[in-house]
Amino acid sequence: MSNPAFETIKQEINSNPVVLFMKGTADFPSCGFSAKVVHILSDLGVSFKDVNILEDDGLRQGLKEFSNWPTFPQLYVKGELVGGCDIVREMFASGELAELMKKNNIACK
Repeated sequence: MSNPAFETIKQEINSNPVVLFMKGTADFPSCGFSAKVVHILSDLGVSFKDVNILEDDGLRQGLKEFSNWPTFPQLYVKGELVGGCDIVREMFASGELAELMKKNNIACK
């Protein structure tokens, strides 16, 4: 049985090269983990679509099922789940995140 939130999720990740499903918005993150990922993407100069999962409980629950990832934020690049805050932070520190962006033709510093 298909989850109705899956269509919304697919639409977002297929329409935007970089999507951050987060608590709050890029301008006003509602948790430290979301704020950290926003800061990392901003440091890289990456444009991204922010989706506030706190506005829609169905979306929040559906995303956990869709991604098989229980926590937020969740970063998607070209439709693929990269991970949450810890993974993004580690990839940023090692340079892997910038390489991933470049490999996918996403402008970054």
